[in-house]
Amino acid sequence: MISTSHSHNRRQQGPVLTLLLLLAVAASAGCTSQPVNGHKTIYESGLNTVRVETDPDSSSNTHPAALTATEVGTLLRSIRSWERRNFIHRLFAGEADRTRAFRDEEITVLAPALSKALAQATPAQRIYFRLSHATEQGDQETTTGWLSVKDPLLILSLSEIHDRHSPGPDIGKYDRQMPNVPEASALFDVTFEPEEFLAKATSGGRLFAPDQREELQIRYREALAALPVYPGLEPRPTSRPSKP
Repeated sequence: MISTSHSHNRRQQGPVLTLLLLLAVAASAGCTSQPVNGHKTIYESGLNTVRVETDPDSSSNTHPAALTATEVGTLLRSIRSWERRNFIHRLFAGEADRTRAFRDEEITVLAPALSKALAQATPAQRIYFRLSHATEQGDQETTTGWLSVKDPLLILSLSEIHDRHSPGPDIGKYDRQMPNVPEASALFDVTFEPEEFLAKATSGGRLFAPDQREELQIRYREALAALPVYPGLEPRPTSRPSKP
């Protein structure tokens, strides 16, 4: 009699234990499906986006970082870029002019979002940004890069600066022409001005490959103390004169 009752109880408990096991597996899958350092969109409008993402190169960034939109804008305004020309192109057209890598309207969009993203990032994350809009000629003009802070340096990496390409797949990134004709290359060089605040500049581009990546390591605190404040965004706090 006892054996029959025990067997009956085991049969009743079987479906219950199976259900509990399934619920536990589902809960575990739900937790692991959302990684701690996954992507988080901070700003998105049209094709423009700023997001926080895992940094594959570092787990020791100085994040979260406190940089106001004005400070970010001031730093972006000092980035200069110019077309990287080959020898033949320089013979025909000379050295390329250095221009600002970020226009005023781009800084107005980008600086507040980057400031917010830096304040939310963890040491294992970096900030990705992409600015893209259609030109009057129907091309797509794109600026793409990454931002992180590792005190005392602000690290800015750029893979595109005002790069014009067709809205579809960009299979013609480089304009291959005859050797005796100047080549309009999509490659670029970049720097921070004044260069005295540039700690290091490296190029991650590969020959004949469209995955250029230029990295600037900027002593940003020293630069902010010396540069004029970028206008149009919130002012940086200033110390009040002490009362006599």
